[in-house]
Amino acid sequence: MQAEVLLLGVDGGGTNCRARLADARGSVLGEGVAGPANIRFGLDEAFAEILRAFEQCLRHAGLTSKGRRVVACLGLAGFGDLTQSDAAQTYPHPFARMVCTSDARAACVGAHAGADGGIVIVGTGSVGWALINGCDHRVGGWGFPASDEGSGAWLGCEAVRRVLWAHDGLIPWTDFLRSVYQQLGADPHAVVRWMGSARPRDFGNLAPSIVEFAASGDAIAEPLMQTAALHIEGVALRLLGLGATRLSLMGGLASSIHPLLSGLVRNTIVQPKGDALAGALQLARLEAEKAEAPCEHPL
Repeated sequence: MQAEVLLLGVDGGGTNCRARLADARGSVLGEGVAGPANIRFGLDEAFAEILRAFEQCLRHAGLTSKGRRVVACLGLAGFGDLTQSDAAQTYPHPFARMVCTSDARAACVGAHAGADGGIVIVGTGSVGWALINGCDHRVGGWGFPASDEGSGAWLGCEAVRRVLWAHDGLIPWTDFLRSVYQQLGADPHAVVRWMGSARPRDFGNLAPSIVEFAASGDAIAEPLMQTAALHIEGVALRLLGLGATRLSLMGGLASSIHPLLSGLVRNTIVQPKGDALAGALQLARLEAEKAEAPCEHPL
């Protein structure tokens, strides 16, 4: 690989977009964070956030884009649908070379340093991914609200649904439900309006409160967390059934879900060697090594 080539790894999720810039030897030069980059909600919006995070990396590194040759790997939430994926791969960009993949695949590569293994991500969304004998296996992660059970978005949606149940007298109010009701305007019509325009990250923003109230034994929040763990357990068991022998639990809710899993699953869980950015950088390096010829589109 040419020494002047820089590598960019991007983890574009439903809550934010993180980026990490490294030199050809793998030394990290800078990092950046911007808004959500889930391509299901629009490529223009996603790439705008990706470029903001990239510019932050450059500023952090004390560099400018002028004359830089950057090979980028974008790990993107929502990547997988052929129409969206093809559009993402061909979207106009300033990089010398760019390869796109799913954020889950990048996370799996990072967690096991490219070796065989599986992951279950529990963040704004949820998904299981495994690399086994060179083959990719995906479980879930088809996007909220159709999928992503056990995730922060799923938890938030289930909580708001129960707020309306309590308002209608179908279930008793709890301190947790009253807290969410007040937060959303203390009016059922306001709650419904909010739900109509809320994105996954908005529902996911309720998850920390669910975790907090569950820890204090709230009669709604505690069983919600237990149900979320059952969904995540199901994903983990499927990955194990496919042949994964070790799993890493990743994402903002991982530490809260981990104690609620069965001993069978917990015994297979290992600490990830790296995060999704590490995986994206590894994939960017592979892309750079594919083409030692001069880059076609220098910045």
